[in-house]
Amino acid sequence: MTALVTVLVLVPGVLLGALAATASAAPAPAAPAAPAEGRGGSEGRAEGTPCSAQARACVDRAGRTAWLIRDGRIEAGPVRVAPGGQGKETPLGTFQVEWKNRDHRSTEFDGAPMPFAVFFAPGGIAFHEGNLDSPSAGCVRLDRANAERWYASLQVGDRVEVR
Repeated sequence: MTALVTVLVLVPGVLLGALAATASAAPAPAAPAAPAEGRGGSEGRAEGTPCSAQARACVDRAGRTAWLIRDGRIEAGPVRVAPGGQGKETPLGTFQVEWKNRDHRSTEFDGAPMPFAVFFAPGGIAFHEGNLDSPSAGCVRLDRANAERWYASLQVGDRVEVR
């Protein structure tokens, strides 16, 4: 009870002090609206995808599809992909492009080719060209034309969402 009374007394004082300190400052720009995660609607989503409008690349792991998104609108996709298989699933979450290598070879799989690799998640997870008929070891495989497009379109720092 004492802690509650203390909070109720201190909070208004802190808020009034903060307002007084910023009253003469220029108004701060409005924060961008947060995506509508978990609200059920399509607000904040790139229409037709499971990802936010802020994503630059989107992967629907269960649906085995991916999109490129620019300014909240679909630029390419949906395209068929081969994500990681059981026990080596492509991680779910929000990531960013870390680096790219057009002619990458796997250090984990005896130098296996990973053309047009765009690395975005820990553990060497990347978009790259590869076989779409079997699951990968965690990467997101694309056919050649789409691997080239993802490689050309995505830049270091771009947001990647895997849902």
